[in-house]
Amino acid sequence: MIEIIGYGFIVIGVLFDLLGCIGLLRLPDVYNRLQAAAKCATLGTCGTLFGVFIISGVSATGIKALLAIAFVLLTAPTGAQALSRAAYRSGVPAWKKSGTQDTMEEKELHEAA
Repeated sequence: MIEIIGYGFIVIGVLFDLLGCIGLLRLPDVYNRLQAAAKCATLGTCGTLFGVFIISGVSATGIKALLAIAFVLLTAPTGAQALSRAAYRSGVPAWKKSGTQDTMEEKELHEAA
């Protein structure tokens, strides 16, 4: 029964990773692609690793899976935020229909005043 739950987490994690890959191919700009990559890859990788932990139990492999989960949870969102901030500061435009670029520019104008 434990193995079925573990395999379920692995399948759900792989599906999240697949959705993240589809998002990288289909979304229109760098900001949307970063969102898809960061959210789906974090959830997918953590789900897969948690499934490995459930299957292997408290062993060397299970502890390594838990440590990898902690590492992914700390680094993936931080890396995505740093990449999106660097893209914005270097002038990469947002998709015209998203409206985010206008909102960001208006916010900067209000902060400068």
